[in-house]
Amino acid sequence: MTKELEIRKCNKCGNVTEIFHGEGADLVCCGQKMESLEEQTADTATEKHVPFIEEIEDGYKVVIGENQLHPMIDTHYIEWIELIVDNNIYRKKLQPNDKPEAIFKVEKSNNVIAREYCNIHGLWKSNIQ
Repeated sequence: MTKELEIRKCNKCGNVTEIFHGEGADLVCCGQKMESLEEQTADTATEKHVPFIEEIEDGYKVVIGENQLHPMIDTHYIEWIELIVDNNIYRKKLQPNDKPEAIFKVEKSNNVIAREYCNIHGLWKSNIQ
């Protein structure tokens, strides 16, 4: 069964989806059930995959890796950064050689979550510090 905001991946073709309305049947791609990706978290001081959220004057800046930026090469890069503020979802798609960061000009809230997807290491999440 799917749940809202869940990220699913096809292990055969690599398709990645986000569920906007949950409680439905499991998703199937390439004839097999799509894998539900676990949101990973870790200490931002030692892990270069955790989104670091910084409050800025007109919104939020999200950087992947607080003390060491995530690599952005053809074989290993952040595909997208997502910011969830209350019930609103904002996303920036990235390419190799882009800087692993995004600026979101949005209203401030106490309910802010950032997620990112690494093409090798999967889904990572953090809440505002």
